[in-house]
Amino acid sequence: MTDQKTETETETVAFASLGLPENLLSAVLSIGFESATDIQALTIPPLLAGKDVLGEAQTGTGKTAAFGLPGLAKIDTSIRKPQLMVLAPTRELAMQVAEAIESFGKDMKGLRVATLYGGQSYGPQFQQLERGAQVVVGTPGRLMDHLRRKSLKLDELRVCVLDEADEMLNMGFLEDIQWILDHIPKTAQMCLFSATMPPAIRKIANRFLKDPEHIKVAAVKKAKANITQYAWKVSGITKMTALERIAEVVEYDAMIIFVRTRNDTVDIAEKLERAGYPALALNGDLNQTQRERCIDQMKSGKSSILVATDVVARGLDIPRISLVINYDLPGDNEAYVHRIGRTGRAGREGMSIAFVRPREMYSIRHYERLTNGTVLNYDLPNIQDIGKIRIERTRVEVAKIVADKDISSMREIVEAMAAESEVSMVDLAAALLFQKQMKQPLQPKEDPKPRRDARERNDRNDRGDRNSRGNDRNSRGNDRNSRGNDRNSRGTREERPRKEKVNRNDVDWQTYRLEVGKEHGARPGDIVGAIANEISLDSSYIGAINLHEKHSFVQLPKGIPADLFDKLKSVRVRRQPLAITTSDEAVVSQKRAPRRTERAPRHS
Repeated sequence: MTDQKTETETETVAFASLGLPENLLSAVLSIGFESATDIQALTIPPLLAGKDVLGEAQTGTGKTAAFGLPGLAKIDTSIRKPQLMVLAPTRELAMQVAEAIESFGKDMKGLRVATLYGGQSYGPQFQQLERGAQVVVGTPGRLMDHLRRKSLKLDELRVCVLDEADEMLNMGFLEDIQWILDHIPKTAQMCLFSATMPPAIRKIANRFLKDPEHIKVAAVKKAKANITQYAWKVSGITKMTALERIAEVVEYDAMIIFVRTRNDTVDIAEKLERAGYPALALNGDLNQTQRERCIDQMKSGKSSILVATDVVARGLDIPRISLVINYDLPGDNEAYVHRIGRTGRAGREGMSIAFVRPREMYSIRHYERLTNGTVLNYDLPNIQDIGKIRIERTRVEVAKIVADKDISSMREIVEAMAAESEVSMVDLAAALLFQKQMKQPLQPKEDPKPRRDARERNDRNDRGDRNSRGNDRNSRGNDRNSRGNDRNSRGTREERPRKEKVNRNDVDWQTYRLEVGKEHGARPGDIVGAIANEISLDSSYIGAINLHEKHSFVQLPKGIPADLFDKLKSVRVRRQPLAITTSDEAVVSQKRAPRRTERAPRHS
């Protein structure tokens, strides 16, 4: 192994000077990347030249682009077999890397990315591989399972990347990594990244890397001291409900909410909009013009809430941002530093709130160490706090109208109404106030049966109850029990409220057409959630759903009241109005794929 080290003494390097293909360069620039980080500037050229690379770099230094861009440059999309494979220690990091690579390759026609990790059923992963994914990102245990099943074939593999190798070592994946690397073609280009270089990692490098370029960069800078950090322990209510309360109660100039995937940006932005808090979604699907328009709206004050992923928020500089919400914790600890660094700029004070599940509480000590700060417990506003704030806000609004507006004609109308109705002025004012607050009650009531939203239920089913940094450890055994974990995560009989069963055969169904479909990214769960939430319809009374490319059909009970039907017309799913109309189309119930294909293999 070449013992050459290149330290982080680079000057600013433009991406355009690194020799990337035009389709990758255009995607990178549209995301907002202009100058390369040290690890990118030092790593991309040797990888493009076909050399193996051994990189010593902390997370959060831009490694994904450093190996993802040159890896994508090697891919022939006409060959529908894995050509770039990335090993990651955790499910969260695998998802983050896959999301970034998809964003970098958005101008590569025919590119497909498969994400393989434990805790998720095999069915969707088989489909991703069968469709001809050229990029595979996965955790060691699940990659081994697919290799054993022969659902993953590496005969066309051109580049193999080990990301956070020391973390995989700490999680006990050393033998798994060696087993996987023994199954890749000898001609494959290798890239290994590790924050530290213990003997076991160096041994892997000596064995599998061919005369690598040894690159070393420093860790990221610490966060600024003028950011007050909080963590709310997720309990009692959904994260979405908590987000709505914060948006209503906390004083902020502008807010950025970090979520895990591009679909989540759209989903959360839509839910905020329905709740009365207009929000913008910033993700890798936006072109450069759309991205610039989105950022300009935030900078000018036309919009004040932005929902984004880590990839597109890199280098984002909007001085107005005074609050950062970590709706989903990042895949790696140092990405947290970059996220909260979006606030507290130009000498201003900033605040960050992390939504932390009980099993993720260990992350807080890492955040404190990285930021040289303290993460305080956040007391979420309760229903009484919200009621007081709404009443005070209404009092101020009414007082301002009395002071600033000519209401003499309105006073005459009210006096006449009081006289004709033989009610007191106080009762009449109370009635008008009651009518005004119908959409947003001045004295809200706590939901007696708080439920997880569909996104959070899926998240829990995928992860199980394992530690989020070690959820794939010994996954060959855990995957065998994935179906059991899914069942257990739904709760025991005592935990679930009893609900009267609806006999669907007794419901008089009517078919309705919706102007949203697969092309817009819609799923049946999106449609069920939008309809159920908007008109308070129990999901038992939503029948079969058939998705087509640009429209869908859904069964609902006959005789929906006209006012509720009008409400549904303007409801949006994936930013597309439902524009609901009645239809004579027959709707066929969709059968689920048999579960037996999801079994993990037996291991000797």
